[in-house]
Amino acid sequence: MKDRLTSAATIIIFFAAIVLFNRSFPLALNIALALISILSVYEIISALGLSKNYILLVPSILFSAVLPFIYPHLLLLQAVYFLYTVVMFGALIFYHQFITFRELGVLYSMTILIPTALETILEIRQLGGGHGMFYVIIAISSAWIADTGGYVGGSLFGKHKLCPNISPKKTVEGVIGGFVLNIAAMLVFGYLFGTVYYHNSVVVFYQTLLIIGIFSTVMSVLGDLSFSLIKRSCHIKDFSEMIPGHGGILDRFDSVIFNAPFIYLLVQVMPIVIKG
Repeated sequence: MKDRLTSAATIIIFFAAIVLFNRSFPLALNIALALISILSVYEIISALGLSKNYILLVPSILFSAVLPFIYPHLLLLQAVYFLYTVVMFGALIFYHQFITFRELGVLYSMTILIPTALETILEIRQLGGGHGMFYVIIAISSAWIADTGGYVGGSLFGKHKLCPNISPKKTVEGVIGGFVLNIAAMLVFGYLFGTVYYHNSVVVFYQTLLIIGIFSTVMSVLGDLSFSLIKRSCHIKDFSEMIPGHGGILDRFDSVIFNAPFIYLLVQVMPIVIKG
């Protein structure tokens, strides 16, 4: 528990620093997302036992590193996706004696999914305008708070298994705890941001925050179970031990990977905050 709390505090401080320096150094968020993408993809590569297969490793790491820095440039973005696809399937053709389609398929899909999903956090910041970092905080924290509520609710009250064949520790009571804590936290965040921080000079749409609290919990569970299936297929408990008490980067960001695109789509039709 001590390691878990220390790691969680370190992650929170890390992102708090990015928020504080957003105006003076906005590229910090791009760098952080690139680093998270690289480490996440590397964890997948290691789980597949391909860490010494540089033909697949190098293009996947480069794709993960580059994507967060080129997202506004559509033509360049399309070129990078195309180039990565050509390189990976070219490697399969030329080295088919050493690479299976299963290995390439899993790695290719995960390398596309993870950086692309995390890149939507940059687009969320853009959509939020002057309040972009508040949107980013909501996108990330709504996933993590749902996880926390699930952990606490499951630890205190968990009796009924949700998906025992996929994630034995996840319970129905934990999911309910995730809903309760996440909805409450989103509404409190909205109040603190609009009333305390901005002194009612902005309008906060609590109905949007309510929807986020509900569906981000669903996305959190979906992300957690999806990556649990991947871990089970790779016969591993955690993707790594990089974050004591939490496992690897993917163990911490699996819910964010599913949640960020949902927030990106939602706030385009239902903003969280506007000027008063």
